[in-house]
Amino acid sequence: MTERRSAFAVDRRGFIRLVGATTAGWTVLGATSDRMRIVASLTALRLDDELTRRSMIDSPTSRLGGLVAGLRQRGWVEGVNFRLELRSSFGPPERLKAAIQELLDLKPDVILTGSTIETTAVLAATKTIPIVFATANDPVGNGFVESLAHPGGNVTGFTNSTADMGGKWLQLIREAVPDLARVGVLFNPTSAPRAGRFFLDSIEQQAAESGVSVVPAPVNTLADIDAAVGRFVEPPKAAMIALVDSFLVVNRQTVVAAADKYRVPTIYPFYYFMDAGGLMSYGATLEVRSADYVDLILRGTKAGDLPVQSPRKYELLINRTVARTLGLTIPFTLLARADEIRE
Repeated sequence: MTERRSAFAVDRRGFIRLVGATTAGWTVLGATSDRMRIVASLTALRLDDELTRRSMIDSPTSRLGGLVAGLRQRGWVEGVNFRLELRSSFGPPERLKAAIQELLDLKPDVILTGSTIETTAVLAATKTIPIVFATANDPVGNGFVESLAHPGGNVTGFTNSTADMGGKWLQLIREAVPDLARVGVLFNPTSAPRAGRFFLDSIEQQAAESGVSVVPAPVNTLADIDAAVGRFVEPPKAAMIALVDSFLVVNRQTVVAAADKYRVPTIYPFYYFMDAGGLMSYGATLEVRSADYVDLILRGTKAGDLPVQSPRKYELLINRTVARTLGLTIPFTLLARADEIRE
C-alpha cells in the first residue's frame, strides 16, 4: 500500500494547490472545517494510464482536477479541509475487492466510482457510505437506484448514454460507409451494460430497418480483441461499433490498433478512442458535475435524495486522415454535423 500511495503522490504533486488560508477563512466560504473530510475515488485504469494522468490535471474539464477545482469554489480545499484518495482496480478480479477495502478502511465521507462494475462492487461492500457514480448507462436496470428522479439508498450520479445510442452509432457508421452490409458489435459481456444487450436491441432494430446484418463480437480478454476484429476484414463489407464498456476503454489502444490493422471502419463511444487514432466517435460531452453532489453530500445531504442526471450534450468527432487511410470519403453532410474534424 505504501508504494501505491507514493506513486499517487508523485502523480498529483503537479496540481495540488494548498492554499495558505486560515480555518476561519474557509468557513466564510461555506465549508465546515471541524474535521478533514475524505473523498475517495476508484478507477479501473492504471494509475499511470494517460487518461488517469489527464483526469488529475487542475482543469475544469478533467474529471478529478475538475472535481477539486469545483470543490475549491465551494469552500473545500484539498489538504485543508478535505483529502482526495484514489485507488486503482486495474488487474486481476481480486484487485477490485482489495482496492475497495483499502478505501473503506479510510472511512471516507463519499466514494466516487467510474464504471458499472465498480459501482456494483462498492454497493455490495457498503450500504451506508454515500456513492456517486461518474458514469452509468442503466442505473435503474442495474439496481443502483429505484428511479432516476428518486434514487433512494446511498447512491446517485450521472448517466452518459441511453439505450437508443446503439441505433445512432449504426446510423452514423452507415453514413461513413454507404455500402455497409454487416456490422460487428464489440463488447465484453462481463463489463458492458446488460452484457451488451442494453445497446444491442436498438442496434438490431435500426439494422433491420436498413438491411444491415448485426454480428455480436464479444471479447473476454485482451488477447481476444485482435481475432474479434479480424473476423470483419473479409467481404461482405463490414464496419464495427465499440460499445460503452470499461474493458474497451482500458484497452483502447489495442482496439484501435486492431481496427487499423484490419482496416475495419469503427465508431467509438468516447473521444478517448479518437486520441488513440480512431476513425469517429459519438458520445456525451465530458462535463465534470460531480463537485455539486460531493459538496452537498459533505454538507449532509443524502445521496439517495439527489436525482440522477443525464448528459446535456453529445458530440461527434471524425478523423479525416484515418478515413483516407481506410479508403473512405466522408460525406459532406456528415462532416457538417461534426463537432470536431481531425486531420
